[in-house]
Amino acid sequence: MDRNSNNYTFLYAAVMVILVAAILATVAMSLRPRQERNTEIEKKQNILASVNIQTTPANAEEIYAERIQNQYVVNAQGERVEGVDAFEIELRNERVKPIEERLLPVFEFQGEDGLKYIFEMRGAGLWGPIWGFISLNEDMSTIYGANFDHQGETPGLGAEISTDWFQEDFKGKEIFNESGELVSITVTKVGQEAPEDHSVDGISGGTITSKGLQDMLEEGFSAYREFITQKKS
Repeated sequence: MDRNSNNYTFLYAAVMVILVAAILATVAMSLRPRQERNTEIEKKQNILASVNIQTTPANAEEIYAERIQNQYVVNAQGERVEGVDAFEIELRNERVKPIEERLLPVFEFQGEDGLKYIFEMRGAGLWGPIWGFISLNEDMSTIYGANFDHQGETPGLGAEISTDWFQEDFKGKEIFNESGELVSITVTKVGQEAPEDHSVDGISGGTITSKGLQDMLEEGFSAYREFITQKKS
């Protein structure tokens, strides 16, 4: 074939595209198990961080196995759903369902000062999804710890939801008011007043992300409402 012809050029380009695509596909498939394992370890670190235990990728699995006493799935009626692995639940998929049809993971942690319940939540920030884990004390009203993360919030602004200083403010806050009403947590903006027991300071310059986090908490606690109420009573 004439190497200067158009046919040769098109054929050569097609062969190179197929070859490169095959190489990339092979590399991606070989790396997938490692990527999935890293994602699993990171999730375990985040769950433990919500009960104020800091870990590394090297020790997260061991500590998780020791400290997370139980994990299970509940529905919107607060009933356990058998045959489903709580750790494998993809909340991004559950959020597209009506609340009454969602599967909700629950993790139990036995601390030195009592049992803690960990709830997974997911919402939307300014530039993409936000998510996190919230732990409650055995009274099912007082927040024991929180851990949040994001996909693409602005560094120094909305991305601050993943910092220790922001998450620390949630400890000790109450999600029920004195009348027994589930009020969740208000993430306040500058100048906004809210009951101190049920609010945290928002992020300066990160108003939309702060509002997204507040909405995430309201939606999340609403989904778990029946389970929380049953345990509380």
